[in-house]
Amino acid sequence: MSGYTRVVVVGGGFAGVMAANRLMQRDDVSVTVVNPRPDFVIRLRLHHLVAGSHEAVVGYREVLHERVQLVQDTATVIDSAEHSVVLAKTGELGYDYLVYAVGSASAEPPVPGAAEFAHPMATIEAAQRLRSVLGKSPAEAAVTVVGAGPTGIETAAELAGRGHRVSLVCGGALGAYLHPRARRAAARSLARLGVTVLDGPGTEVTEVTRDAVRLRDDRVLPSAITVWTAGFGVPDLATRSGLRTDSIGRLLTDETLTSIDDEHIVAAGDSTAPSGLPYRMSAYTAGCLGAHAADTLLRRMAGVDPEPASVFFNAMCVGLGPQAGIYQLAGRDDTAIGLFVGGRLGARLKALTYTFAVAHLTNEARKPGSHRWLPNNKRRQLVQAHANRELGAARRSA
Repeated sequence: MSGYTRVVVVGGGFAGVMAANRLMQRDDVSVTVVNPRPDFVIRLRLHHLVAGSHEAVVGYREVLHERVQLVQDTATVIDSAEHSVVLAKTGELGYDYLVYAVGSASAEPPVPGAAEFAHPMATIEAAQRLRSVLGKSPAEAAVTVVGAGPTGIETAAELAGRGHRVSLVCGGALGAYLHPRARRAAARSLARLGVTVLDGPGTEVTEVTRDAVRLRDDRVLPSAITVWTAGFGVPDLATRSGLRTDSIGRLLTDETLTSIDDEHIVAAGDSTAPSGLPYRMSAYTAGCLGAHAADTLLRRMAGVDPEPASVFFNAMCVGLGPQAGIYQLAGRDDTAIGLFVGGRLGARLKALTYTFAVAHLTNEARKPGSHRWLPNNKRRQLVQAHANRELGAARRSA
């Protein structure tokens, strides 16, 4: 491979696959994706896997460009000084550039009993275990879903739609991102499915036992199966490798997605914090950032200065079972507005997000460089406002 620029992509999710495919615009680039699993996980469908309606995987050859090499292994450390990645099973991989796209997972719940008795579902392995537990339990067994973000809402709706007796414990507002009008519509849809929604003050979980969940207001809910969707974390690979991260371990980059420690490393997806201000986590965001990370490297290889990333969010979609959904429109500052699409049309729009999430990858594999997205002309203002807040906090603590 003499004369080739070697790129190692650590992580084979939406960001990593998009970056790998986009780099294939150049014939003199070799790309290796390192991923611990043999199949591509459609992570936004893990609630379908839990409910038994979809396997949430496709083969990597369906989504990766034919010239991209896949190594099924786990990166244990990045040696940036030597430009190499140490793998758990197959030795080391040298690189000229590295794309850091390790994604995210559930965080260790800070609630007594949750780690022992609650079931996470942020990875396919965890979702498969939960599916097995549900399959062995009687239909009337009480299921408690903790966390009312998109994953919690969608999981509660899917399980209720398949006959499970479900309570959704919000620990605050139902769908905190949603506009109040959309939130009320979501609550009505969940009620029609038979989901008991516990929201508002006092609904934070304070303890999980084998067969119950205790709330801050001292209510105790019978719970044969407790599903934990609250909170998230990221792998600690960057921290272990001596690269600077934010407080939860996301790699710190500039706005071009280049590591602030090493211009040979770029990052994309859930595991990056550009300017310390991460983008909203989603498959759409991951794909756009993966594409931009590749563009940063391609420009650098061509001797051209990379450009800042910019992703416009115009909506967020939440599934409420096969018959309903909420397509929440948003402003350029990624704040929900009073307009949304609900009901069956909302469900159809949600179904399209599943299709497009994978199609964007396959299209990029067929025609590298084809993926397009809208920029956000407010990103610079948001970054400056964040920097001002950080500076103010530092001055107050000095």
